[in-house]
Amino acid sequence: MDLEEFWALIERSGRETADPEERTDRLIDELAGYEPGDIVDFQLHVDALRERVDTNRVWGAAWLICGGLCDDDGFWYFQAWLIGQGRAVFEAVAADPDALADVPVVRELAGRDSADWAEAEWPDWESLDDVAEDAYEEATDGDLERVLLDRGHDFRLSPRPSDPGWDFEDDEEMERRYPRLTKIF
Repeated sequence: MDLEEFWALIERSGRETADPEERTDRLIDELAGYEPGDIVDFQLHVDALRERVDTNRVWGAAWLICGGLCDDDGFWYFQAWLIGQGRAVFEAVAADPDALADVPVVRELAGRDSADWAEAEWPDWESLDDVAEDAYEEATDGDLERVLLDRGHDFRLSPRPSDPGWDFEDDEEMERRYPRLTKIF
């Protein structure tokens, strides 16, 4: 599976339903019909894309959107959610996290207390991590994690940003880094 086919699967699932669990189930069902190597490739694409946005720059934007409710797990699931937004949004945010201010689903959250957000509105997609693993098991009765480890793949389960961090509670710094997001959040 090449990157184009990966994005086509992700984007099609988003057009079919906005519910993260339904998207996960549909992706698992569809991906289980692929060759095992394509399922492995799907996971490798997820991991490579996560690595591109596993930065403090993106984490700060997620923290701002979520009103400070973005710990390690929250940022890990935010990365998956960002992939789920499709290629155009992903690429824009990878280049400039402040571009999240232009994303309609993010703008719908602005000005609302996060306690009032519906579960499906939260910018996270925890179950994206299950898609390839469950599809691989369904298709082969095998263990995807074992296959990846045998290949020497670094199977990560949490963020490890390599860029310099800063205090996300420093309002002036956040406004400097995210001028558009700080206006709406």
